[in-house]
Amino acid sequence: MTELLIFDGIFAVILDVLQALLPLIFFFCIFQVVSLKLPEEYVVNLGKGILITLIGMVLFFQGVHIAFLPAGTKIGAFFGTFEILWILIPFGFLLGFLATFAEPAVRVLCYEIEKSSSGYIQGSLILYSLSIGVAASVSLGMARILYELPFHIMIIAGYLLALILMRFSDKDFIAIAFDSGGVATGPMAVTFIMAFSVGVADSMGGRNALLDGFGMIAFIALTPILTLLVLGIYFKHKKQEINHGL
Repeated sequence: MTELLIFDGIFAVILDVLQALLPLIFFFCIFQVVSLKLPEEYVVNLGKGILITLIGMVLFFQGVHIAFLPAGTKIGAFFGTFEILWILIPFGFLLGFLATFAEPAVRVLCYEIEKSSSGYIQGSLILYSLSIGVAASVSLGMARILYELPFHIMIIAGYLLALILMRFSDKDFIAIAFDSGGVATGPMAVTFIMAFSVGVADSMGGRNALLDGFGMIAFIALTPILTLLVLGIYFKHKKQEINHGL
């Protein structure tokens, strides 16, 4: 019975993954024939990598389907029944930090930033900055659910603040900041934190899970932008101090 539950719906997951990968494989094959003409050994290794990617994506999304989503919803429902509801705010901070720290896409972004900047911008600094930013956003999202704060005002104010910070931030950080917002909303955040927030809203009396539970991902996409723009302001002042010193 347990084995049946583990593989429940896996054929639909395989189909979804194939639909995502096949167009990329198709375009590669066209460019390989037309212009790339890469060595046979490279193409064979690429095929092995694609197969590993296929297996990994299927296993990951199947795990999301049978574990992450239901677990996040049930944990959220459990906390939503607490008498001391303000505990959701610090718990949300911890949850957001851990989910981002474990996010594979965030690790890739940090590695690419450090490599592209030749070590000037350390990947670990970006990792912790993004993790703290997302942690703050989950806390903010929990506060919005608890105290019924207006979502549209908060999100508009956040992006207006981002536009202001862009004026003072180092230009190298502006594009990185907006990329980080998309990267932070990876599978860890979407599958677990969103399910958690919906579970909280659904378990609280008099709340609409659609109105109160969703919107968390918008905060998760916003706060890393603000965090890295602030970091960009620090680096800009650091550059100015070095230039004055010379």
